[in-house]
Amino acid sequence: MSDRPIKYLSHYGFDGYSDIIDVRSPAEFAEDHIPGAINCHVLDNEQRAEVGTLYKQVSPFEAKKRGAALISTNIGHWLDTHFRDKPKDYRPLVYCWRGGQRSGALATILSRIGWETTVIEGGYKRYRQWVRENIEAISPQLKLVILAGLTGTAKTDLLKKLEAAGEQVLDLEGMANHRGSLLGADPASPQPAQKYFESLLCEKIHRFDTGKIVWVEAESIKIGNIHCPSAFWQQMKVSPAIEVTAPVTARVDYLLGHYRHFTENPDRLMKKLGYLRERLGQETLTRWQSLVDDGQWPAFVADLLETHYDPTYRRSMRLNQRRIVETLALETLDDGALEKAAARLREIGGEIGLATLGTD
Repeated sequence: MSDRPIKYLSHYGFDGYSDIIDVRSPAEFAEDHIPGAINCHVLDNEQRAEVGTLYKQVSPFEAKKRGAALISTNIGHWLDTHFRDKPKDYRPLVYCWRGGQRSGALATILSRIGWETTVIEGGYKRYRQWVRENIEAISPQLKLVILAGLTGTAKTDLLKKLEAAGEQVLDLEGMANHRGSLLGADPASPQPAQKYFESLLCEKIHRFDTGKIVWVEAESIKIGNIHCPSAFWQQMKVSPAIEVTAPVTARVDYLLGHYRHFTENPDRLMKKLGYLRERLGQETLTRWQSLVDDGQWPAFVADLLETHYDPTYRRSMRLNQRRIVETLALETLDDGALEKAAARLREIGGEIGLATLGTD
């Protein structure tokens, strides 16, 4: 074996490594991790609980002895699987909770093999502090332009086109895995944990040029179960907004194409809408049920927009005091129209002028 020293990372830049390896348990990893990291746990959830119980109920010595045996077995597994075919110039970055025993155990083996191995000093705990500090520090510097508009005006698609054109874009709904409304949950996958959402947000804004515009969709402070960090939310509240409008018929067609999981499962749809009974009354729910049962989807969506979504949007705009500086009126929401709209948004962004961004 080679006797290559372990390096320690005390500042945060994660580019240039072959892998970022989180050695914590799968449960710890699921709650939050450095974006792009992989989980090569040296103790799984049950093993970690077992060692913790031994530490508290028997003795630290017995816990360490048992932990060492488990860690050795698990590291052997990863050496035979994940690390088996890694080349000589492989450069892993390793971390655990505090940058101590778990990451040190794996890093020692990897460095003795001969790989240039780095351990994050302070581990995940220090990384988490860095995430919070960066969101607090960078958010007030961001020159946000808010893309506002009623439900079904293709704001997310416009953000994607802006990003494809080289603009700086934050897709909060994408990071939160939620479209930000009662029917916004993705039935195929859950939302991330709050901490991981903040890690994704931090990674994105940390790479932005704060001298350039950042486009972001208008959101409430809560996106499903995810809360926007306070510093970032405050910056959104004082930033200028461009409102996108479109005819109801175009919005209905757009929504029917993007929410097919509900038209294919009406029972799930009506169960979700049941949460509105207290606010809108049973008569409204009965009317919607009838439209759904008859397969009158365009009429149902138009009614849903007029009765619930549009009033909710207007109320939110008043409460959040969005500063609308321009309106972009679209007649259709097909791909060609959205391409032209994205080009016009870039023009408007330039017309707004950096001097006006982020001011009250």
